Amino acid sequence: MPGLEPVTDKSLADRVVDQLRDAIQNGAYAPGDRLVERRLAAELGVSHIPVREALTRLAEEGLVERLPRRGSRVAAIDAKELDDLSSLRVVLEQYVVERAMQNWTAEADATLRAIVAEMEEAAEAGDTSRLFDLDVRFHEQLWALTDHAMLVDLVAQLRGRISLFLRAATVALEPQALKAHAASHAALVDAIAGGDRPTAREAMAAHIQVAAERIEAGLPAPADGDG
Repeated sequence: MPGLEPVTDKSLADRVVDQLRDAIQNGAYAPGDRLVERRLAAELGVSHIPVREALTRLAEEGLVERLPRRGSRVAAIDAKELDDLSSLRVVLEQYVVERAMQNWTAEADATLRAIVAEMEEAAEAGDTSRLFDLDVRFHEQLWALTDHAMLVDLVAQLRGRISLFLRAATVALEPQALKAHAASHAALVDAIAGGDRPTAREAMAAHIQVAAERIEAGLPAPADGDG
């Protein structure tokens, strides 16, 4: 079991949610892993009540699946769910691009390109963990340029639902594919900085589609009769 730190904050459920969300999105728990309330409560040093509340909230986020009379487990994903999420991400992230273009500055350009440079270094070194963390930072920085808190909440939640799978897909990339992954972020910055709205929207849609294809390649084959 992954180590979890004892929670002492007065808002126990919030802290439990944060820790469990991070553990799931960082791959400490795999899709389908059981999440036993009493075991988690013991690790966190809390009663089972805030753990139960946290699991309910994570189920609402799509990270946890609550099973009647069978407890909870880390949510898995199938090709249909992935397609649904990705198509919605395209719509929202294209709006992110448009808002970012409106607020684009030389400083924003430099900040994103500096992150891309670090991504390229990580890819060259084969450091997939660092590359993934920088990927997250890149998109968070891009979202911040929208100056739209509700939009950021929505895109962050959608990406969070597939973060575990994005990380696994990144780890599975071959050396040349890692470099191409980093370079794709430079191309995205170029498209946004170029100021052409259709080009930037198309670049973001392609960026998300490539990520979806990588995730789908790692999904288990459907069982007979599942289509």
